[in-house]
Amino acid sequence: MSWSKQLETVQSGMMDFGAALPAVGEGFNALHEATTVEGALSMKHKELQALAIGISKQCVDCIGFHVKAAMEAGATRAEIAETVGVAILMGGGPAYMYGIKALDAYDEMAG
Repeated sequence: MSWSKQLETVQSGMMDFGAALPAVGEGFNALHEATTVEGALSMKHKELQALAIGISKQCVDCIGFHVKAAMEAGATRAEIAETVGVAILMGGGPAYMYGIKALDAYDEMAG
C-alpha cells in the first residue's frame, strides 16, 4: 500500500462527501481547524495525540493523515515510535499491529 496514494484517494472521497453534504464537511473541517491551533499544547503534540487515538481506534486512514500532519509539525520518527508505544499501552495487541502501520507510513513519507 502506498500511504501517499491512499491519502489522495481518501481526500478525494472526503471532498465528494463534502460536496454532497456541505454543512457536515464544513463542520468537520471547522472542528479540525479549531482543535489543532497552537494553544497550551503544540500542534505537534495534538497530532501525536490524534495519531495515538487513530491507532487505538484502528483507523488506517486516520493513521496516515495524522502521521503526515505530525511530520509537518516537526515530529520525528522517535516521537512517532513513542506515540505508538502509548497507543499499545492503551489499546493492547490490536494497537501494536496498527502502530506498526504508523511507523511504516512515517518511513514511506519521510522518503
